[in-house]
Amino acid sequence: MGEEATLDIKGLSGESTLRRKRALVIAAGIVALVGVLIACWEYLPAVYAWLADADAVRAYVAEHPVLSRLAIVGVNILQVLLAFLPGEPVELASGYAFGFVEGTILCLIASTVASSVIYFAVRAWGWRVVGLFFDRSQLERYGWIRDARKLELIMLIVFLIPGTPKDFLTYFAGLTRMRFAAVLAIATAGRIPSIVTSTIAASAFGDGNYVLAAVAVVVAGMLIVAGGIAYKRLEARGRV
Repeated sequence: MGEEATLDIKGLSGESTLRRKRALVIAAGIVALVGVLIACWEYLPAVYAWLADADAVRAYVAEHPVLSRLAIVGVNILQVLLAFLPGEPVELASGYAFGFVEGTILCLIASTVASSVIYFAVRAWGWRVVGLFFDRSQLERYGWIRDARKLELIMLIVFLIPGTPKDFLTYFAGLTRMRFAAVLAIATAGRIPSIVTSTIAASAFGDGNYVLAAVAVVVAGMLIVAGGIAYKRLEARGRV
């Protein structure tokens, strides 16, 4: 943290090429989303009826212990890699199918794997990877990224605030001189509040404990609102 963090300028040229590639990524995402919506229109009633029976879901998980866990971890890894996708639905599914403890552990495993892939990919290819998902203007918002003396501390604070762009920052961190261990620790620990509230809510709902589920949802909402306010104040003060 004592050394100056400088942005990796490897691959900073060719913005037009990045725009075209970014457009292709977005187009592929739209096509995939349309496919999912069509599938939902066709099969959603049956799927919903199955999901509404928590015992049936957990019985299926028990019958396919390895495949079901690999599937939820794989989907979660994909969600982190595609930073524009929300993570809450996957976290809720983990808690619903596997319970609070195991659902949380599976989410953290996925976060660890995805964050490691992002870090080393950005280290190897720099802006050619980051530019597929983000504009340079988004990076310039985080002026504190260039200050290594407080980089890790501020990044940890930002990650712990619910509602902040954690997946975006995972990509941007790879452009700095932050150590892999520090990035991995921050990216993993910073997701714990969101993951815990989601898995508790879904697990409680699946167990029929609707009071606990409602409390968890309310707490998550309060954390998001409070975190959003705190984050806006940090931005207004020019600290992030």
